[in-house]
Amino acid sequence: MAALAILGAGAWGSALAAVLAPRHAVRLWARDPAQAKAIAAARRNERYLPEIGLPASLRVGSVLEQATSDAEILIAATPVAGLRELLAPLRGARTPLVWLCKGFEQESAALPHEIVAACGIEAPCGALSGPSFALEVAQGLPCALTLASSDAAFAARAAGLLHGGRMRVYRSDDVIGVEIGGAVKNVLAIAVGICDGLGLGQNARAALITRGLAELSRLGVALGGRAETVMGLTGAGDLILTATGSLSRNRRVGLELARGKALPAIVAELGHVAEGVRSAHAALARARAAGVEMPITAAVDAVLEGRLAPPQAVELLLARDPKSE
Repeated sequence: MAALAILGAGAWGSALAAVLAPRHAVRLWARDPAQAKAIAAARRNERYLPEIGLPASLRVGSVLEQATSDAEILIAATPVAGLRELLAPLRGARTPLVWLCKGFEQESAALPHEIVAACGIEAPCGALSGPSFALEVAQGLPCALTLASSDAAFAARAAGLLHGGRMRVYRSDDVIGVEIGGAVKNVLAIAVGICDGLGLGQNARAALITRGLAELSRLGVALGGRAETVMGLTGAGDLILTATGSLSRNRRVGLELARGKALPAIVAELGHVAEGVRSAHAALARARAAGVEMPITAAVDAVLEGRLAPPQAVELLLARDPKSE
């Protein structure tokens, strides 16, 4: 049994807490004291994961120092937008860190590992990623994830602690490749949602997913990742789930855009973060800086920014010149 601190009481943080608390001493930290009190009293997260009861052994609080004081591993469960703020008080900390967020920081276009480095985290660290809807994980349904770290010993230890029950955890040393998969698949899922929302058929969906993987691979390799990572859990696996699954928030954004709904209204109705909305422009900026062509990502960015209507974006992609695959 290990002492783990999960920092962030959204759906994913709560789901992981539900799965890990029976096997480890887990503290769940919520930024909002009122939310922490409500979760502790009800033994469920009514806002983000109301379907799941939380174990009695799970400790819930809102004081960061208490949550992290005796932890052997810190698990950052905030969206990318909240990662820098979360890590600021932890600068120079020696407790190993794992983060769950997938995407690019909107302002800087930084990936999570770049944010971690900029925040002065000196301890061993890594990313936990892969195809995983929070609700299904919390329900105890089978899933497989990847723990990516440049520190092989830490990757093995952290993966070993998190692995268990119906959650399999593999390990990798390709942090960049794993993070690119997690970030870009959200953007591509919006594209597939638009495709399905416009009724373009299963042929078009398959083509979008396949060509999306090509975009993902090009960017990953250009930024220092490995092409083979794209075909693993954190690339193809996560893209297939997010692009086709009924629980996907990014897919839902695309579906609603295709139906003509305005983006602010879509985001407000979700009640959760859809990282693809925040990541599309940043992904495109990183791609252009690296000289990488990403036409699907560019089309999604144009739709999100209101420069193209969904049908126009589709026609633009179809009008591209033929080329070698």
